[in-house]
Amino acid sequence: MSDCCAPNNRESTDKAGQTTDCCTTPNGQVPQARTTPVQNCPTCGKKGKQVGTETVKAMLAVTLHGIQPDRSYLFCRTADCAVVYFADDGKQTFIEDDLREKVYQKHPDDDDVFVCYCFRHTPGSIRVELLATGQSTVVETVTQGTKVHQCACELRNPQGSCCLGNVSGAVKRVKQELNAVQVM
Repeated sequence: MSDCCAPNNRESTDKAGQTTDCCTTPNGQVPQARTTPVQNCPTCGKKGKQVGTETVKAMLAVTLHGIQPDRSYLFCRTADCAVVYFADDGKQTFIEDDLREKVYQKHPDDDDVFVCYCFRHTPGSIRVELLATGQSTVVETVTQGTKVHQCACELRNPQGSCCLGNVSGAVKRVKQELNAVQVM
């Protein structure tokens, strides 16, 4: 197998008789090496979910000087991993202490963490409503709010997307917990 950048192979002659170098661009610059984007969290190794750079910038409570606009960012939803966001080159990570909000996926059993960041619902508020009324209106309320464009999930939710799946799961979990207590 030949290496085009080996000293003996770098220069060649093009059709016009000009000497060319396979390892430089026409203006003489060395091209940037292409890297395969990292999809797995560099800390826990689990696959991340792509999020917009705008989500990362909106969630950070630290200076934005370190944001790399030419990089993509991924969200690590693993509860026992400290990393929340990581760059697709694997070299930059942000942990929950770097963020403005606690992350639901990192604390799914915490009654005070937001499960809906736009309308400020928590597992605790879901529990209070269930105990008081026997039902939860949170899924319907969030659905209605999204239909009339009152949400900003891509900026307010650390996962960078709609929370309805998380909200439905939290309602189901809290109902199961309350039912288990009543059975005893």
